[in-house]
Amino acid sequence: MNRTLATTVIFSGFFLLGILLLMWGILLPRMAAELTMSSFVSGALFTLFSLGMMMGAIVGGKYASRFEFLPLFASLSLVNALFIVIAGLMPNWPGLLAIVFIVGLISSCKITIGHTIIAQLYVEKRFAMMGIMDFMFSLGTLVASFYVSLIFLWQVNWRLPLHFLAGFWVILAIFTFLSVRSAKAKLPLENEPESAPKQTLAFATIVKQPVFLLLAVASFGYGAVEFGTVNWFVSYAQQGLGFDGDAARLLLAGFTGGMALSRLSFAWFLRWFSVHRLMVVLVTMLLAGAIIAKLGTTFPLIMLGNFLLGLGLGGLFPLILSAAMNIDSEKGPLLSGITILGNAMGVQLVSLGTGAWAGVASIEVAYWAVPMAAVLLWSATWFYSRIIKQG
Repeated sequence: MNRTLATTVIFSGFFLLGILLLMWGILLPRMAAELTMSSFVSGALFTLFSLGMMMGAIVGGKYASRFEFLPLFASLSLVNALFIVIAGLMPNWPGLLAIVFIVGLISSCKITIGHTIIAQLYVEKRFAMMGIMDFMFSLGTLVASFYVSLIFLWQVNWRLPLHFLAGFWVILAIFTFLSVRSAKAKLPLENEPESAPKQTLAFATIVKQPVFLLLAVASFGYGAVEFGTVNWFVSYAQQGLGFDGDAARLLLAGFTGGMALSRLSFAWFLRWFSVHRLMVVLVTMLLAGAIIAKLGTTFPLIMLGNFLLGLGLGGLFPLILSAAMNIDSEKGPLLSGITILGNAMGVQLVSLGTGAWAGVASIEVAYWAVPMAAVLLWSATWFYSRIIKQG
């Protein structure tokens, strides 16, 4: 596999995935108003997306290794683009929920492929490259707020950002297909390395190990904190605290900016911190940030809390996943699938739970779900770090 080509495609894809995954939360207020979605239905949207992610993690973890990764990634990108376009054409919320499920499934398969490719290509600097890959995802989440605001300057229509994003996926897929064909044409058949036997992997081979079960629990807390913030913060800031749309999106950008900075720089701190100790430092920082962001009422204080939350959260996922792949790198798709499964379950709980809680009380009260999830994440990460230290 051409390492430069694969890195370019996966990093670009993760950037677009970052925009896609964050955009649902940013567009939610306008989608809900136009399609008459209640708080419960809004929570169901995120729940169905995460259910799709869970299904995609199972499918990708078991079967992705049976195919050539880059052509599969490009094919899934084209299919994803099609369903994103359909989502932007939906006239009612039941149809939108069904399409969002499918988009989540396809996106999860692509994430599994991306994790596996980068982990296999950069064994000697896996922590750094996994961090940069997730930085590209965070960069996408950071750009998403400004991307939507820029399109809204032209026309305030929640469907347009989806349609433009589908076009970017098509461009990436075409570039990948053409580049793979060109690379194969330039490689003499006699010099082509033997590909590894294609096989279906089984989750049962690793779920019995306590370290990987804790990896799943930590991923659960991670998904609850990250998507509890990205899916609900804009609504919380507008409806609960009275900020306007631009200010709410800017505050959310403080969180995504902190995540991007963390993912770009966390590997540098491994010069002074061991892996297990850096995990504890990051998770403690995010817990403090989650509490500050919830208790804060002024723009600067909430921005500080969101930034600390993102700064602690961003580098944590590539750190724990890379540590797991160092234990058993041959099971890369399965390990990625386990993290996505745990992540998606966390997303389900916080999305549907926060929506239902907001329907009974208010979004201001229900947003306590994020600090609560941060406490769970801190506990799981601390125990996981102990096992990593002993290993």
